[in-house]
Amino acid sequence: MDLSAFGRFTRTFQPGEMIFSEFEPGHTFYLIQSGRVELTKIVGDMVRTLDILQPSEMFGEMAILENSPRSATAIALDTVNVLEFNSQNFEILMMGNPQIALKLLRLFTKRIYDSKRRFLILTLDEPSAKIADVFLMLDESQADIDKSTEAREFKTNIENVAHWAGMGITETRDILNSFVNQRRVEIYEDRIVVKNINDFSRFVNSRRRKDD
Repeated sequence: MDLSAFGRFTRTFQPGEMIFSEFEPGHTFYLIQSGRVELTKIVGDMVRTLDILQPSEMFGEMAILENSPRSATAIALDTVNVLEFNSQNFEILMMGNPQIALKLLRLFTKRIYDSKRRFLILTLDEPSAKIADVFLMLDESQADIDKSTEAREFKTNIENVAHWAGMGITETRDILNSFVNQRRVEIYEDRIVVKNINDFSRFVNSRRRKDD
């Protein structure tokens, strides 16, 4: 994606600097050129990490799409260089670069789904249900998974599962090991196999009804 013509919109944030805060009005979104950005959200009385974004990823786009307050806080983890877009230069970008516009629209659609789906995981109170729901999310979003049986093989690891669940690696590993002991999952170096995805679906749905 060639955005060299938009170099004048570059902004730099230092490590630890807040780019924007949850609940504040938002009129801009960002494309990361270099560095990493952490997205956090207040859930109950805790601050949860939603994602750690890498170069070429976007954030803050909901401000443009929904004209709504910020749904998360964005903090620079490194020295971060971004391209900052508002509604005016975003329209110029879209009108002048149809191929880029199509890519952005597809990205926006996916990001809207991902953010809302991951928030559902964070709203679960029971840690084991959060872990199970991560696998349901992966099953919903990865088109290349074999869905001919109830078993599912996910090309992921414990660290990724912990990240998506907003939990520590040690706690995540303990819960996954308990699933192994229950013969619900198998853990390999490069993948995790869920024996029966429908079992996890029933488990998560029962916990979500309980939390409601």
